[in-house]
Amino acid sequence: MNNIEFLVIIGIAVMLLLVISLLLVFNINQRKKLKFQNDMQQLREKQQNQLIESAILSEENERHRIAETLHDEVGAILSSTRLHFSNIKSDQLDDKDRQLHERSKELLDLAIKQVRSISHNLHSTLLKEFGLNEAIRHFMSKTVQGTIVNVETHLDDNYMVQHPQTDLGVYRIVQELVNNIIKHAHASYINIASVLRDEEDWKDLVMTIRYNGSGITQQEFEEFRYKPEDWV
Repeated sequence: MNNIEFLVIIGIAVMLLLVISLLLVFNINQRKKLKFQNDMQQLREKQQNQLIESAILSEENERHRIAETLHDEVGAILSSTRLHFSNIKSDQLDDKDRQLHERSKELLDLAIKQVRSISHNLHSTLLKEFGLNEAIRHFMSKTVQGTIVNVETHLDDNYMVQHPQTDLGVYRIVQELVNNIIKHAHASYINIASVLRDEEDWKDLVMTIRYNGSGITQQEFEEFRYKPEDWV
């Protein structure tokens, strides 16, 4: 082998090493770039989840404040009014006034009952004490009581509380959907079901709500988005 052939071989080897080095550097940079992108995505998701949790917590605190105000202040005023109202001697009233008196007592009792019911629904103590499934079952039984709506619940009892704030958010969504179904869809049947998918690395709760009432088209949905007062 002469010097020229030796130099050619050395040159080729150097070029190969250079190419390999460039590929390695490129590969390392790509991995760092992907890692950075994944880290940023996880950070964004974490921040978004924190914002959602903060919004839920803020809304729940406001619900508690309103519930306590209804129970402690409005409820107390109505109960006091009921007590004073009961002291009116109805036997000294004529027939017309007596009927108005009895009807007023019925309406006042109904108002007290409604305030207590609203206060109870605003609180999430049942959810905290007994979990998501029992809270949904209780809500459904109270909501459809006295109506012609038939309700079935098939909730996966294997589901245990993982993130209380997430469960609270799901519970509020179910409340809103069911109230809208009853109010707008004129349904006579509602089915709520959940299935827990428990994999090795993750758990996923799938919840479905089915009903036999009328629905809305995509176009109507888009219109309702800009006219929420017509839907809620």
